[in-house]
Amino acid sequence: MRNLRRTALLTAPAVAGLLLLTACGSDSKPVAASPSAPVAATPSAPAASAPAADKAVLKGSLAAGNTAKFGAIVLDGLDYTLYRFDKDTANPSASNCNADCAAKWPPVPVNAQSTIKGIDGKLVGSVTRADGTKQLTLGGWPLYRFAGDKAPGETNGQGVGGTWFIAAPDGKKAAAAAGTGGNGY
Repeated sequence: MRNLRRTALLTAPAVAGLLLLTACGSDSKPVAASPSAPVAATPSAPAASAPAADKAVLKGSLAAGNTAKFGAIVLDGLDYTLYRFDKDTANPSASNCNADCAAKWPPVPVNAQSTIKGIDGKLVGSVTRADGTKQLTLGGWPLYRFAGDKAPGETNGQGVGGTWFIAAPDGKKAAAAAGTGGNGY
């Protein structure tokens, strides 16, 4: 019975992911995120114990974290800080970071096993990128990692170009914690 339940829990997100991929059209324009296609909310596995094969899966996961400098922030399944881009749009969701930009700011992919921990699942969705891939959104805002963050917990992308900001668990920009200065530096 326990194996049957586990199989059902593992199969349902995979089927949902396949349905999302099947529903993707062939046009190359970003499209609005579907509020009816949130990622399943399940606890994520600890990143430190994840085998190498699971790291790609964990990159598509979201978890709320907390820092002394920026307060509540969003992390991926490997505990890397996630960012939002002011040149994107939230309503409708659209990603405007492509090509060289996406190499420096890798989009957070939608995976069949994406998980959410400490974040309202109603705020999580996806958007189809110009290259046809699906990207996780939070509060409508597409999410990214920063290539300049070399270790979990780093926040080197905060304020880059005046357009990149750490994502808060509500999808808004993370605010500097009290006593850290106006911009958190």
